[in-house]
This record gives sequence, structure tokens and C-alpha cells, in this order.
Amino acid sequence: MIKAVIFDMDGTLLDTEKYYIMFWPKALEHFGYKVTREQVLTLRSLGRPYAPEYLKKMVNDPNLDYEAVRSYRRKIMEEYLKTVKVDIKPGAVEILTYLKDKNIHRAVATASDLERTTRYLKQFGLYEYFDKIVCAPMVEHGKPAPDVYEYACSQIGLAPEECMAVEDSPNGIKSACAAGCKVVMVPDLTQPDEEIKDMLYACVPTLTDLKQFILVGEDISGEQQICLSGSAISD
Repeated sequence: MIKAVIFDMDGTLLDTEKYYIMFWPKALEHFGYKVTREQVLTLRSLGRPYAPEYLKKMVNDPNLDYEAVRSYRRKIMEEYLKTVKVDIKPGAVEILTYLKDKNIHRAVATASDLERTTRYLKQFGLYEYFDKIVCAPMVEHGKPAPDVYEYACSQIGLAPEECMAVEDSPNGIKSACAAGCKVVMVPDLTQPDEEIKDMLYACVPTLTDLKQFILVGEDISGEQQICLSGSAISD
């Protein structure tokens, strides 16, 4: 029985992932590095201690100052976001209201820090929906390690197999799967590849479609993998 739903934030609840894809290359270019969009996509939800070393390998420079690049990326991205309307992902309010009404635990497990996570959730009126907020800096290893989801489950007081994790990125999916959660992907910037498909319980087009799995508290053991689009995730 699924007793809790744990959500990623960027790209899952908020349509913010596309801005990371815009501003990581700009920040790296500021420091003299060139990267492709495909390379930057692999950074999504990547946490410490993996991100610094991964980025150094990406640009082939072991001396890259990760903190300087990241701080500059945050600065220019935050300045830009003051000038545009950031959207909540379709179905976010609907599914959170539904879960709250059904007394199903709701949590956030994000690669962002607590200050930014709290600020964004309050800004978009989502903060009140959550029982727990867990951020990667609270644990030793960020995504794709299982730490953040394991910690979120412990904070809720449930076993991982009693929790559904909702993610949009490969690193987040790997984290939730390794923790033992039932993982549902709501694609944002990319569709699941064959490796990711094997980790998913389901892939759905919008957050609203999560209702199918919790409508009557049904058992989703993971034995059968489905995709609501009508095509199987895996054989």
C-alpha cells in the first residue's frame, strides 16, 4: 500500500529545470568553458559530492572552481527569474490537494538547499501541502545516491516500499530506485531511456495521472510496469 508520495521539486513540481539548462552553460562560458545542451542535461539533480568532480570531467579541467561557477550560475539565474513568470507544473496543485484530502503523506526530496526550496514552495503556494521537506545538503550523498530518499522516508516514518517517488530526471530516478521507492516518472526535458525504464514503476504525462495509483489505496507491488500512454515501459 502506498502511504506517502515524495516529490522532486525542480522539473517535477516547478517548471524551473529549463532555466538550469540555460544558465549552467552561461556560467561555464563566463569562466572560459564550453559545454553542449546534452552535457548539461546530465547535471540535472546531480548532488554533492558527485557534481564537482563530474563537472571537472565534463570540461576536462581538474582545476575548475566548482563553487565559483555554481555561485555565478545561481546569481545570474536568480536575476533572470525575477524578470519572467515561472510556472507550476500541470496538475501539481490538483494532485497535492487530492493527496492532502486523502490523508496521504506528502514530502519533497530535492537537490536544492533548504533556503531556496522553502522560498520557492512558499512563493508558489505549495509549502503548506507538505509534511516534510528534505534537501540534499541534509545528507552525506546527494542524488543519484539513495540518501535523500532514505532520509525522507525515515522522516515520514515509513519504509521506502510504502512510498511513491515522483521524478523527472535520471539522477533523481536512480536515487529513488536505489532507496527502494516505487518510482513514477513525469518527463520534463527528456524521456526515459532503456536503463531508466527498468527502474520505473510507471511513466505518466502529468502529475494528475498519479491518481490512478492511489485512488483506492491499491497495492502497487512493482511486478507489473505500466505507462499510462498505453505503451509498456518494459517487457
